Amino acid sequence: MTIYSRGETLLQVKDLSLYYDNKCILCDINFSIDDIIRPGIQQGQVVSVIGRSGIGKTQLFRTLSGLQKPDKGQILVRASYDTPPFKAPSIRTGLPWTMRPVHAGDMGVIFQNYYQFGWRTVEESLRLAAHRNKALKGSENDAIKEYAAQFDLSDVLKRYPKQLSGGQQQRVSIIQQLLKGSDFLLLDEPFSGLDVCVLDKVVNLLLKVSLSHEFKTLIIVSHDIPTTVAISDTVFILGKKEGQEGSSIVRSIDLMERGLAWQSNVQEQKAFADTIKEIKDCL
Repeated sequence: MTIYSRGETLLQVKDLSLYYDNKCILCDINFSIDDIIRPGIQQGQVVSVIGRSGIGKTQLFRTLSGLQKPDKGQILVRASYDTPPFKAPSIRTGLPWTMRPVHAGDMGVIFQNYYQFGWRTVEESLRLAAHRNKALKGSENDAIKEYAAQFDLSDVLKRYPKQLSGGQQQRVSIIQQLLKGSDFLLLDEPFSGLDVCVLDKVVNLLLKVSLSHEFKTLIIVSHDIPTTVAISDTVFILGKKEGQEGSSIVRSIDLMERGLAWQSNVQEQKAFADTIKEIKDCL
């Protein structure tokens, strides 16, 4: 089994509930995401939230992103050392850190439709994103060129969104969020409607993103169970508990503990098939 350990908490959802017209949609949701540490490897986190259609995934997506406030509870994210009260120095950086409520803009949000400004070229949109990242000041163009080459988009920088394929639009959306510098990427159904060839490219792309920084955390909201689980280290299942009106996290599965994380051939293993069945039985 791969050696790993857990560091500080990066995100914590505490007693979260959401109502529409006095109807409970999400009820007492609790989970946390921790920094995963692997010796000699820069390892990010890939967490999936799985549930059937209509269970509340979109509402949870919006609350996690800070775009919608819950009626009860809170979402806390790891913040740098500029906001007290501080905790012990980070295992990774040696710097103090804290947890604070999530705000809109804290997470890079990649919606299913990959919305982009239709009147701007790819390069112009990427430059706009890069200018929002203080860490890139003075090196925006270099960062854009580096990401464009890494994601096979160098030849389309002068094109407009309508001139791109769906896969290219998705890659541009991901690069935009990476350039903004967020540690969190929240992806809404990133595998929906993709053919087999494009699907493989997207999966490899997300794995590459997760390895780009030790705090980089991908949260994938999806109903594509096999594809999502195959690249995740942790699965949270959103469902209904007996006698409860709203949806909750009905089970969490630690794929690292089961030896099913970070393996290219994981879908060929019996333990993986058993886990998929276990997840489906919960839905």
